[in-house]
Amino acid sequence: MSDNALPDDAASDREEPKVRQRMKPGQRREQILQTLAGMLERPGTERITTALLAAKLEVSEAALYRHFASKAQMFEGLIDFIEHSLFSLINQIAEREGDGAHKAARMVTVLLQFGEKNPGMTRVMVGDALVFENERLHQRMNQLFERIESALRQVLRAAAEANQSASPTADAQVRAAALLAFALGQLQRFARSGFKRSPMDHLDASLALMCR
Repeated sequence: MSDNALPDDAASDREEPKVRQRMKPGQRREQILQTLAGMLERPGTERITTALLAAKLEVSEAALYRHFASKAQMFEGLIDFIEHSLFSLINQIAEREGDGAHKAARMVTVLLQFGEKNPGMTRVMVGDALVFENERLHQRMNQLFERIESALRQVLRAAAEANQSASPTADAQVRAAALLAFALGQLQRFARSGFKRSPMDHLDASLALMCR
């Protein structure tokens, strides 16, 4: 080392202070939604406010509102993610060749797998996270489950026709309603248990009884 070289500690004092890198709008929106979903994964957590969310992100509430007009819009972003994730899989299952009852069982399975992998989203799906929130959020979740029930009815009607049922439409309606109620019950139990009781518990045996 030459006589003019700075020692390491002195050199570090001369370094430029690190500046937080500015995120692109889309990246910030995604970070906000990921953080909100992560906060929802804490069982028994208090109601999430924009102040708590902003503190978690270490930004101002005004910064949140530059990306979302309201907290309800943030929850709608989570519902959009749930909807896209589930129906990209459900539609693939519906389009495959094969037995309708097996397709219905696969649809229920992917719904419960999604819930297990995304506990915060499960709280949104069962309505736990939407208590005291905008009514349109509850309506959107109701519509999502109505779409899932409709997809189940479609494949189960095909199964009933293949089995020469005397009333394939009625049979499909009953079985689709029962399967959706079962799935919702599994998700609700998962959320109520603090995410300790897997929604996949005894799934194969349950579906074998309900989809035979």
